Amino acid sequence: MSGTVIRVLIADDHPIVRDGFRGVFAAEEGFEVLGEAANGAEAVAMAKALRPDVVLMDLRMPVMGGVEAIGELARAGSPARVLVLTTFDTDQDVRPAIEAGATGYLLKDTGREDLVKAVRAAARGEAVLSPAVAARLMSQVRAPREALSEREVEVLRLIADGASNREAARRLFISEATVKTHLLHLYAKLGVNDRAAAVAAGFRKGLLGIEED
Repeated sequence: MSGTVIRVLIADDHPIVRDGFRGVFAAEEGFEVLGEAANGAEAVAMAKALRPDVVLMDLRMPVMGGVEAIGELARAGSPARVLVLTTFDTDQDVRPAIEAGATGYLLKDTGREDLVKAVRAAARGEAVLSPAVAARLMSQVRAPREALSEREVEVLRLIADGASNREAARRLFISEATVKTHLLHLYAKLGVNDRAAAVAAGFRKGLLGIEED
């Protein structure tokens, strides 16, 4: 963060929504709204130029959507934490945003106080999820005998090679919070509780080069 002031960039295609968010943070000490973007492409350009601490990112915007913008920022090595703020909480919206590198995912009916707390937490690098989104992710994690996704296998292979969460995030161009989410998913799918057991299970199941008996 930039000193004690959290620098915020607002990305939403609705002017009235941007005005509302600006008003929230203008009334709070310790925040500075650097600017507003009306689409994902503008958000990426402004984030690169202004280097905010947190980007409030809508998902469905013209020119470039939020998920694509999050991915662009991750590939560019932007230090900004992206907090998705949207009305959509379906699997098709939540998971791609988190996998692209979003630090958090909130719905637009989030209360003012909770929103401010969430932005502070995101600025510290903490994962932030609305209760509805957290419940959806947990239901996915608990799905029995579900096959690992391609990205989960990539994370498992990096962990088997001794990579830390930070190193895995750097090599996959995603956030550490996303790596942790992938780890939770693959732990549940493999029926294990830690990294060592996950690697052992990965070898047994042939995911890491040795076929299962």
